[in-house]
Amino acid sequence: MINDKKGEGKMKKFTALFAVLAVILVLGACGSGSKSSSGDSKNKELIVGASSSPHAVILEKAKPILKKKGINLKIVKYNDYVLPNKALDEGDLTANYFQHKPYLELEEKQKGYKFADVGAIHLEPLGIYSKKVKSLKDLKDGAQILVSNSKSDWPRIIGIFVDEGLIKVKKGVKLQDATFKDISDNPKNLKFKTSFDPGYLMTAYKNNEGDAVAINSNFVVAQGLNPEKDAIALESKKSPYANIIVTTEKNKNNKDVKELVKVLHSKEIQDFITDKWKGAVLPVNK
Repeated sequence: MINDKKGEGKMKKFTALFAVLAVILVLGACGSGSKSSSGDSKNKELIVGASSSPHAVILEKAKPILKKKGINLKIVKYNDYVLPNKALDEGDLTANYFQHKPYLELEEKQKGYKFADVGAIHLEPLGIYSKKVKSLKDLKDGAQILVSNSKSDWPRIIGIFVDEGLIKVKKGVKLQDATFKDISDNPKNLKFKTSFDPGYLMTAYKNNEGDAVAINSNFVVAQGLNPEKDAIALESKKSPYANIIVTTEKNKNNKDVKELVKVLHSKEIQDFITDKWKGAVLPVNK
């Protein structure tokens, strides 16, 4: 009997201790949750991946405007065209700003991304650069043209050479879908070399590689050049290849992302783009 009473006392003490621990855990969890919620509301962070220039420069200009609206903009810079979409898909970014619509569509098709275009911000006219000739018509027979391995840029490059009267594409092929295999008429037998990473082409130009190099304006602007002055040929300003803000499909109605697009479409930011790049980067509001 004495042993049974002792056992009963121990059991009561264990039950009471268990109850106290349970209450502590519940209160701790509640306290932790409320703290996290409070922290999120006070420190809203919008993480946007961007090319260094002009994208990140434009975002830096928008940063204080967003700050006044209670949004802390964090800019993550990238020097390639692969990682920003990968990071967005993996949840490391809220949005990114570096690509145009055709490239986005190609990435979605090839990699299965579920993304949303939430607004076009600016156009960077793609240009042809050379240290050997002053115009495309000065290119010699068999001249080598160094081109990005990004297929979404190919119709833009082909369009420049078509506009200059140097090549023609096959009948029935839409220029926006054209590849270099669709060239039907090439009197000067120009050689288009398509194995280059977009980020390397500026280096190729500096090293005087090839006879001419097709380069996206963001790389040119980052090196202090002006496409309108330094290119021997430039993409038409009517080009549909505007750079866009992209987020995930499930995040397309995110209020902070919408506010970002609204700010980037504001007169203050559009005037900034026009004044800073003098036509090398063109503001778009759509």
